[in-house]
Amino acid sequence: MNGNSVFMNEQDVARAIARLSYSVCEKFPSEDFVILGIHTGGAVLANRIAEFIKQNKGIAAPVGVLDITLFRDDVATDGSYIDKTKIDFSVADKNLILVDDVLYTGRTVRAALNAINALGRPKSVCLTVLIDRGHRELPIKPDFVGKNVPTHSNQKIDVKFKETDGYDAVEIL
Repeated sequence: MNGNSVFMNEQDVARAIARLSYSVCEKFPSEDFVILGIHTGGAVLANRIAEFIKQNKGIAAPVGVLDITLFRDDVATDGSYIDKTKIDFSVADKNLILVDDVLYTGRTVRAALNAINALGRPKSVCLTVLIDRGHRELPIKPDFVGKNVPTHSNQKIDVKFKETDGYDAVEIL
C-alpha cells in the first residue's frame, strides 16, 4: 500500500461484496438477471459478485464488461480507441445489474445507461456500487451500496482489487 489512508481492508471489501450479492439475490431470487460491470473496476467487482452468487446461491448469472468510453461527455478519442466491451448475451428484456466500483458525479452511470440502450432495452436496470462517495451532478441513485464514504470533492477514492493490484482495499487519497 502506498501510504494512502486505508478506509476498507480486505475483510471489509469481502463483507461489502457479500452484502451486495445477497441484496441482488433478494431482489432477483431466480436466474432472471444479467450482470454488467463498467470497465475496469466495475468489471472486476461484477465478476466477484457473480462468483459469490454462484458459490452461495447456485445461480450462474451471465456477466459482461461494458466499456463506456465512446458514451462519455468528457472524453475525446484520437482514433486509436479499442472497445473493451465483452458481452455474449442480449440485454434486451433482461433485469440488468449495472456494477461500478465508485459512484461520484453520476456521469459514468449516465454514459453506461446510454451504452446499454445502444445494445438493447433492458427490462430494468439496478445500479450496484461498492462505494458511494456523494457529490452527484446528475439525479442518479444506486440501488445497492457496499459502503457510503463521505468525502470532500478534492479527495479521491482508490479501489484496489487482487485481480488488478495484488490486494483488496479502499483507499482515500
